Amino acid sequence: MNRFIITLLLAGFITAIYGQENIVFPGADEKTPSRAQYFSWINNTNEGTTAEHTLINLNFFGWLNREYGMQLDIYAFDAGAIDGKRFYGSIYSDRFKKQFPDGFDPVYKRTRELGIRLGVWGGPDGFGNTREEAEARIDQMVKLCRDYEFTLFKFDAVCGPLRPEKEDYFIEMMTRARSYSPDLILLNHRLGLDRAKPYATTFLWGGAETYIDVFMNNRVTAPHHRAEAISRGLVPGLMRLTEDHGVCISSCIDYWDDDLILQSFNRSLILSPQIYGNPWLMKDEEYSKLAGIYNLHRKYRDILINGTVLPENYGPFAVSRGDSKTRLITLRNLTWEDKTYNINIGEEIGLKDGYQYYVRQFHPTEKVMGIYRKGESLPVTVPAFRSYLLIVSAEKFDEPGLIGANYQTIKNIEGVDTEIDIFGLPETIAHIQLEEAGDYSLVLLNGERSSALQRGRVTMVKFPGKKLNLPIHRKIIDLTVTNVPEDAETLYEATVFAADNNALEVRSLNRSGNTNISEVKAARDAFFNQETFIKRGIWDKNLFDGDISTGFFPSGKYKRDQKIEGGCFRLDLGETVMVDKIILRTPDEYSLQPLLKDEGNYVEISEDLINWKQLTYLAGEEMVIEIGRPVRYLRFREYANRLTEIEVYKDGRKLDPALFRASNLFAYPVHKKAVKAWTGSFTLEEIADGSYLSVAVNGTHGIEGVYAALRINGEYVGAPDRALSYPSNTWEYNNARATSNYTYYFPMTASFVGKKIEVFVLAYNEKMVDLSPMVWISANPFPYEKIRLTLTKKVNK
Repeated sequence: MNRFIITLLLAGFITAIYGQENIVFPGADEKTPSRAQYFSWINNTNEGTTAEHTLINLNFFGWLNREYGMQLDIYAFDAGAIDGKRFYGSIYSDRFKKQFPDGFDPVYKRTRELGIRLGVWGGPDGFGNTREEAEARIDQMVKLCRDYEFTLFKFDAVCGPLRPEKEDYFIEMMTRARSYSPDLILLNHRLGLDRAKPYATTFLWGGAETYIDVFMNNRVTAPHHRAEAISRGLVPGLMRLTEDHGVCISSCIDYWDDDLILQSFNRSLILSPQIYGNPWLMKDEEYSKLAGIYNLHRKYRDILINGTVLPENYGPFAVSRGDSKTRLITLRNLTWEDKTYNINIGEEIGLKDGYQYYVRQFHPTEKVMGIYRKGESLPVTVPAFRSYLLIVSAEKFDEPGLIGANYQTIKNIEGVDTEIDIFGLPETIAHIQLEEAGDYSLVLLNGERSSALQRGRVTMVKFPGKKLNLPIHRKIIDLTVTNVPEDAETLYEATVFAADNNALEVRSLNRSGNTNISEVKAARDAFFNQETFIKRGIWDKNLFDGDISTGFFPSGKYKRDQKIEGGCFRLDLGETVMVDKIILRTPDEYSLQPLLKDEGNYVEISEDLINWKQLTYLAGEEMVIEIGRPVRYLRFREYANRLTEIEVYKDGRKLDPALFRASNLFAYPVHKKAVKAWTGSFTLEEIADGSYLSVAVNGTHGIEGVYAALRINGEYVGAPDRALSYPSNTWEYNNARATSNYTYYFPMTASFVGKKIEVFVLAYNEKMVDLSPMVWISANPFPYEKIRLTLTKKVNK
């Protein structure tokens, strides 16, 4: 049955239910199942996207569907496709035709192939000052539904308000649009509607956007950047016709899955699961989990419409959703210590039918918990600053189940083998058993046939690696007050040289590494190679690309200077190297400012961050700095505002810049004189893979008022990451600022085992020194060893 017929049937159904003229059906109601969405904000900004870019993104979602069965319901264009910030656009304009030379037709064709419908960002007005202008606007928006089956309008006051005298046109537009798309969702983003309010489907809950460390940042110390995101509460009455802005996957990506679990199963709004930004910046191995969350939500979405807030003993904002036979329970832990909650199997969580229940954990890992009778209690442990999903059902699960170990289903779609990763800590043993083993004609463990598992027998598996004897996540030490160390400046420089000021998306790319998936690579390339991203000068690699038209510039949106106390340009060559000279280039004299041509300026150079030597050079469009000695680090207290190229020479040959890094926002050390210090020392006798220290600075310290660094066997080690994120030359909007509770993150490797680790916290505001720093160790990802389980399903003849 094609979409047009489905739409007509839906329209008839809605007319039968909401037939009275004075009753408006706003595209959905509280019992309408959720619709899975992606929207493109911060894949582009207000300049808007293009047809070519959109088709590349859609191919990414097509790959997710082919590979993992993930089905998107809505792909929504954000700002700039038609309307933009403070203006109303037209699909007949030269601007639109430049972005979409063939209109929406190629995109619409591709979405139909993928089973996806379109949505668009815009403003509520655009009706002009005459009836003719109003008709043109109405006809345009109706055309989107009639000819392209649009199913979502996101109207935002950023475009402009709805003039009160134009509400009749707005109502007419929505009425006519819904005659073609009766399930048209209208997202109300700060519009202030009056008579037209019934035509809106949702409101923006709390007015919050979720771009991590831009619009949403931690208010407490935590082992990751998303503590605030997973701390979001509940909509009053568990209303579903609201919008929480979804989960942003663009910056600070770690622990995205905890965020999405709560968005999808805890709040479970009309748009769930909902993501936006740049999901192609994730790691290749994370896509199966992303698809798994979408697929699990799709399976249960018809019953996720019913929710109950659980008692306080289930932890903050715990919710049970489902029907009388099956409940999906979401918990969270917003503390540094793991927490155990008791799940009472029965009516307390919403179960009424049945007396025996199958219980499975689906997040953070999958685990068969067993069979429980009504009235029994089940203890579950939620790790620190994580979310948790448990499903309790009177009916057997149809997903593959593995008893005796944690696991993660990688792929479970029709027509191909099921793939599961079995998890276990290094050098441990698990006794596993396959549920419903009779369903499979072939069972493989790491590629080797396992007849015992296939026959349903308990089978022992041994995980490789070296045994870990200590908890993976544990507190190490509370730091104590000490005298400000003599090497305070070196400690500060260690951290700011370890950090960067690149766009947050660049940090995400570095975090995830290269991809082996062509659709992911194409989407990444489309994002980073778009003209707007390149010309904003927000990636230090532009200084080393041999292209004078690109650069790396201190940025600040809406006149906010992102530089800390004037900033400082730092260059790290990645290793100590003999250097003859360094050449810095700017395109013109204006870009040279605040430097002036042919005036002398200073640069400081160092091999070790301890000993610095000052050199003089002359400012100009080409600035040659004669070095003639070994160097790794350079810092410029004053520097050209628009540097576009840096070249480093040795023996007359330009050096490969692969290891070069630069920053331009951190304060020069004369502005960072520590007034108080805390320290503590320890050795780590074991360090699991993926481990990192969290130096959590509890208390109010002021904006950029505290820094942390390590000395490890006398070597200086800085923190490459921090929550709140270090200042960045941002892609869409300025970094958030915070005056309290920074957490510094230091990756730990096996090379640090047994070495003396000294931690230093330095405060710089003498009025804000009531701080309580502490150190924890964690690991991400959790250091499980993996065994691949492959299941071939029997073919029913």
